[in-house]
Amino acid sequence: MSTTQNPDTALLIIDAQYDFCNPNGALFVPGAEKDVERIAQLIAIHGDQLRGIYVTLDTHHVLDIAHPLFWEDPNGNSVAPFTLISSKSVSDGKWIPRYDKEFVMNYLKTLESQGEFQHFIWPEHCLIGSKGAALDDTILTALLAWTHRTGQEYKAVVKGTNRLTEHFGVFQAQVPIENAPETHTDDAFLAELNTFDRIFIAGEARSHCVATSIKQIVKLAPHLIPKVVVLTDCMSDVTNWGHLADPIFEEAAGKGMLFTTSADVRF
Repeated sequence: MSTTQNPDTALLIIDAQYDFCNPNGALFVPGAEKDVERIAQLIAIHGDQLRGIYVTLDTHHVLDIAHPLFWEDPNGNSVAPFTLISSKSVSDGKWIPRYDKEFVMNYLKTLESQGEFQHFIWPEHCLIGSKGAALDDTILTALLAWTHRTGQEYKAVVKGTNRLTEHFGVFQAQVPIENAPETHTDDAFLAELNTFDRIFIAGEARSHCVATSIKQIVKLAPHLIPKVVVLTDCMSDVTNWGHLADPIFEEAAGKGMLFTTSADVRF
């Protein structure tokens, strides 16, 4: 990290979208409505000292591998949201993929071999072109004010459009797919972030997309670790899943990543 008085700083806002941040959203993360207020306040107060703001946009098809309509039970009923699906349960015939059956079994086995997230069915969320996929209004208002004030354009990074793999992390899908470059490591984005002295990270959800993004930085771009500042009061967990993030954050902190609050950051 730069030792200058005013380090060159970027703000990375992960998935601050209607479906996650609004209480009426399809996959509302409790606490997110307050998180976006704190992020907006940071932009309003310190925006002149931010050289770049990046927003990621979780973006899905309806027939996504993690959505109910992709799956059925032996009676032909769609799988309910919040169902865990293992490769064994598919082998046993408990759950049946309606599409790409051979690929899906290999996907599940690959996912399980990583020892990370099990395959989980979510409510349909952040559907392409939907209100739920749009930036939260509080964030968008703050970004527009920042652009009008500074003459800088915020940049959007879309993830999740490949329907055959989860894409929690910003920088790579859970299982990269051959001949699907949108699922592979986003080396260009990592290189762009490396042009900054300091990178603030905020957004939703701490337990999943934020934690996975942090883990990917540690694994794929360890040179960024000393530049990253995680704003812990600007993110919240999917209910009952905070334990997924805890060991990831502990490892990152042990390697030198900084964790603080938006109120305590210094420019």
